[in-house]
Amino acid sequence: MRKPVIAANWKMYKTVSESRKFVKEILPACESFTGVEMILCPTFLSLAHMSQDLQGTPVKLGAQNLFWEKEGAYTGEVSPYLLSELGVTYGIIGHSERRGHFGETDTQVNNKVKAALSFNLKPVVCVGESLGQREQGVTTKIIENQLEQGLSGLDSTAAANITIAYEPIWAIGTGRSASAEDAREVIAFIRQWVSRKFSPGISKSMPILYGGSVNPDNIGQFLEQEEIDGALIGGASLKEDAFIKMVTVANNIKKL
Repeated sequence: MRKPVIAANWKMYKTVSESRKFVKEILPACESFTGVEMILCPTFLSLAHMSQDLQGTPVKLGAQNLFWEKEGAYTGEVSPYLLSELGVTYGIIGHSERRGHFGETDTQVNNKVKAALSFNLKPVVCVGESLGQREQGVTTKIIENQLEQGLSGLDSTAAANITIAYEPIWAIGTGRSASAEDAREVIAFIRQWVSRKFSPGISKSMPILYGGSVNPDNIGQFLEQEEIDGALIGGASLKEDAFIKMVTVANNIKKL
């Protein structure tokens, strides 16, 4: 069985001191969660400090974004080369807020995925449709296009290090989540696509997460679905007690 993943995307919240306080408060509980991959994705400002705080713990560190060049005259950008030195393990790529607010394209997503892999960072690749696209009945077409372009040029060895997060745009930060069955259907489609594109073995082992207004009250509904391996969580992950509750649910529902 695939190991469940609980990834916290803090977006543009929490100062460095608030981030470190969060880590200090959750670690005693998290030390006992051996059956869950736990990932914290703070702002870039907190990564160096949290890397020290998380050293030797089961909690992994992730970046919310990254650039596709190793180094150069790219003001304001941060590359996977720079992140890898800090002990960052994961990088969120293609989040809908990056696509929507900053015009990130599938080609750029592809470049970032390849760059992350070249420096041994594990990409968490986000895909998802808008409300209008869902109402038009083209969800799977949109998802397939994002996958085809975003993971273009990768072989099975590379794909084995990728996590995919299905995040319907209309459910992110709105308080409106997809139903567990809706999420399962789309994630099952993604898994079938991975099987065709790479191999049944990669499909069977790849973590595929759901994200979109996940919280302690509804996370169990999603994780009970066989196809859903965890969650990429925004606002609900900012509170220590809520994060611990969600990891606890994952640990109890999806045991190895």
